[in-house]
Amino acid sequence: MNLMQDLPQEQIVATDKDWWRGAVIYQIYPRSFQDSNHDGIGDLAGIIHRLQHVAELGVDAIWISPFFRSPMLDFGYDVSDYRDVDPMFGTLGDFDALVTRAHELGLKVLIDLVLSHSSNQHPWFHESQSSRDNPKADWYVWADAKPDGSPPNNWLSIFGGSAWEWSGDRMQYYLHNFLKEQPDLNLHNPQVQEELLSIVRFWLDRGVDGFRLDTINFYFHDQKLRDNPALDPARRNATIAPEVNPYNWQEHLYDKNQPENLDFLRRFRALLDEYPAATSVGEVGDAQYGMQIQAEYTGGGDKVHMAYSFDFLAAIPPTAERVGEVITEYEKTIGDGWACWAFSNHDVVRHASRWNLGEEARRLYAALLLSLRGSVCLYQGEELGLTEAYVSYEDLQDPYGIRFWPKFKGRDGCRTPIPWISDNQNGGFSDAKPWLPVAVEHLQRSVSDQQSKTDSTLAFYQAMVAFRHGYPALAKGSMELIRAADGVVAFIREYDGQRLFCAFNLTNAGQPVALPEGSWRQDLGAPFTAVMREEEVTLPPYQAFFGVKDDEAGIEA
Repeated sequence: MNLMQDLPQEQIVATDKDWWRGAVIYQIYPRSFQDSNHDGIGDLAGIIHRLQHVAELGVDAIWISPFFRSPMLDFGYDVSDYRDVDPMFGTLGDFDALVTRAHELGLKVLIDLVLSHSSNQHPWFHESQSSRDNPKADWYVWADAKPDGSPPNNWLSIFGGSAWEWSGDRMQYYLHNFLKEQPDLNLHNPQVQEELLSIVRFWLDRGVDGFRLDTINFYFHDQKLRDNPALDPARRNATIAPEVNPYNWQEHLYDKNQPENLDFLRRFRALLDEYPAATSVGEVGDAQYGMQIQAEYTGGGDKVHMAYSFDFLAAIPPTAERVGEVITEYEKTIGDGWACWAFSNHDVVRHASRWNLGEEARRLYAALLLSLRGSVCLYQGEELGLTEAYVSYEDLQDPYGIRFWPKFKGRDGCRTPIPWISDNQNGGFSDAKPWLPVAVEHLQRSVSDQQSKTDSTLAFYQAMVAFRHGYPALAKGSMELIRAADGVVAFIREYDGQRLFCAFNLTNAGQPVALPEGSWRQDLGAPFTAVMREEEVTLPPYQAFFGVKDDEAGIEA
């Protein structure tokens, strides 16, 4: 099926296949966005009800975390039916209505596909586990025990412990990189690839504009099942798994990042290219080689469009020097590939708390994020300046947090419901007891309260997203790093003759910044208070400056 053949010629001409490049994508975690049926859990109808808020933010697209049928042991990332909506979230009809409403509001729709593993409740796994000679016997990763009965190798699960679980039915181990209830699919099997691609087509035919691909570098494993070597302690970091997890002690050469993935991604991209403007962003989970994998998976125009990395999802606040390191490495490595940047998501502590940012610093970092070369993901509530919520052990839902409590409290604190109004203990999210408690401090940052204030964090995000959209150089341009030291990050973005100088003061003290050579004028449309005098700019604490070459196009001051 080729939808391009079915479209009127004028619509094909009008379709921007490159819309994703530089787009701002808003992540919706459906359990916590809006409850419409009074069960304390957000749903698709609730998303429809609140989409106007997202549209008014000015973003280009939404990314919806999984809503498929699932036992919900990992809250939808353990799929038992890829072609249906879990009744908790609604119906396929609700999903179709959501896509229609989003498109009416000018929003693209990306959905979260989990292709590396399924739920152990999926019919495929039931059949695969039943014997060694059934039609789906090789649909998952099975291996014999060692002679002493121990697992086939030393691979570890991100959720703790061995990545192998024993099945008495087959008298073999199966691989699970995450929960033991999330067995890994065997993409070395061509039948598995065909089935997964047919699922991709199913959702494209329902009108989605693309996919966020969960754990994209976990699709293939080393068929020889070789042990991972130990990782030098000096190279360890906690960007993928919490520091209490010995997963960080291995160099993951064989359980992920396999070269066979590139051919599968080419097949995936060829399918997307049959549709007018479908796109994809892959989540690259790797602590040592993330940038190189980004380049491999997005380069050449024949694999995924964007790769979502963990460079700015770390616990340590990004200093000017660290931002400079990431930009330099990105520019050196990415080639013709493309990144998708984020500071927060559903898996990490909200960055306002993770980096201990005050109000001005939150806005400054948001401006930095929205000025980087690449596309951008904003996580729901980020536009309200939400901090990480405290969730008591008794209220925890996340199995990850329950296992590693108290040193790692899990992911529930970033997943609490969005506060829509302040004069309700549940923040207007639900009339029933929410699945996670609404943080009391979040009520003071409700959408309704911020909508009426021109100086609110919400108003700032709206202004900054609009500012980004006003400059093609910010969305699609090249980036030349000018300075990354002493608390200041400065670079030039350039596109089609348009040059924009961007400078950010990441400190609580004023900083002078010299302008690059040439004649520059300050764009006073940016929501900041920097002062320009001749060839120098004075940046107050946590303020930014945007300057345009006088003889070039841009937003008029």
